[in-house]
Amino acid sequence: MALQYLSDASGKPTAVVIPIKEWEMLKKRHQDLQQLEKSNSSWKKKPSDFAGTLPADIAEAMQNHVAQSRNEWDRL
Repeated sequence: MALQYLSDASGKPTAVVIPIKEWEMLKKRHQDLQQLEKSNSSWKKKPSDFAGTLPADIAEAMQNHVAQSRNEWDRL
């Protein structure tokens, strides 16, 4: 099995990537992995779950910040 190890900036291993074919074989052999995958799917959120509008005062503050940032760049 060809595994890939992911590490952080300091070189500490943080994750392992398993090729999808091997993952499918492991799921067939181990029913508990199938249950784990099913339980994890419930917490996944769609981008539309975060859709909405900002209150007017927050939106205006953000626009002011963007304008101020652009003005600072123009001065340089």
